[in-house]
Amino acid sequence: MGHQDSERGQRRTQRGVRHVSRSTEVRLLGVRRPIEPLPPGCAVLVDTERDGETTYALPPPMAGFFEFSMMRMRGDIDQKLLGELFYQYMNVEEEFIKNLFVRGEMQIGRVFVHEPVLTNENALHVLDYERASEVIRTATHRGIGVCYCRHKMMHVGRNCDAPMDICMTFNGAASSLIRHGYAREVDTAEGLDLLQQAYEQNLVQFGENVREKVNFICNCCGCCCEAMIAARNFGMLNPVHTSNFLPALDEAACNGCGRCVNVCPVGAMALVSANDPHDPKARVARVDEDICLGCGVCVRACSRGALTLRSRPERVITPLNSTHRVIVMAIERGDLQDLIFDKRVLWNHRALAALLGVVLKLPPAKQALASRQMKSRYLEYLIARFAP
Repeated sequence: MGHQDSERGQRRTQRGVRHVSRSTEVRLLGVRRPIEPLPPGCAVLVDTERDGETTYALPPPMAGFFEFSMMRMRGDIDQKLLGELFYQYMNVEEEFIKNLFVRGEMQIGRVFVHEPVLTNENALHVLDYERASEVIRTATHRGIGVCYCRHKMMHVGRNCDAPMDICMTFNGAASSLIRHGYAREVDTAEGLDLLQQAYEQNLVQFGENVREKVNFICNCCGCCCEAMIAARNFGMLNPVHTSNFLPALDEAACNGCGRCVNVCPVGAMALVSANDPHDPKARVARVDEDICLGCGVCVRACSRGALTLRSRPERVITPLNSTHRVIVMAIERGDLQDLIFDKRVLWNHRALAALLGVVLKLPPAKQALASRQMKSRYLEYLIARFAP
């Protein structure tokens, strides 16, 4: 998969069977027949049902069908070979990961704050969509699968001992994965229990970068998980949207034990000289705010209470939903015209209305980018007439 293929792969194509039937002149039954009996190993499409009609979506490579292939232990395919190929493609060659995580300002995923370390003061500044526990409580469906990242690393001898059966999917994505045997359904209580296990293992919650209908939350270690590796390798390019917090250090309480350094998944914590003339070897912790995710794992690890969370100077903006995020990502990457016209992905009035609704709410600079990419006088008129 080359550069252009990986970019196109991030755009999800949705088609109802009736639409496919009309556009291909294949009878409705003929469209369903090759899709419905796909064997369990063929998790290429995600299907959702609404108003009595099934819609099929081609998910992106990540988060999408790469993960689906490793979300359970199987014997019908050579998962060791697949894991080795994934490792070579993403962790050795890196071109795909760079294109996925470091192009543009808007990214696919964000970090959820470690809720157990929030003080009462912190909690006042945390909105519901910033809490992984709230995503679990409000989801229409909850599915649990094998962690793709640690499963892949297992096949190349590089996995850690963090839990495997802890990859979380929600809402429409979970419904489809549960229906086809890729995830097991859990209730709210078990979902919250698994989240607590993740907290106790110092795993970072990395989820879909949207406020509404989050489709996945990964419980990430720093050694295996793609998002954490990208954040560590390309931290200055902001490959992951952070939480709205940063750790604050009380140097008088810090004894330089290094526990916070050991648990930080991206290397944002370090030990530096305490500049103590009476103890030249004394060390204290120091945080690199430019690459810190604000996950709060370091705060939990500190046994002396030397670390707390404080709000970032500016709040991190999270897009409303996947439509908002995908359109902004396409504009930033110069792909808006492809998103709209490639295979007629958005050639219906509802999709175009959603697109225009997002564009009209964007800052002027991004509106200009969108207009330039579409080369549309109609869009220019709408921006001039209706944009705030």
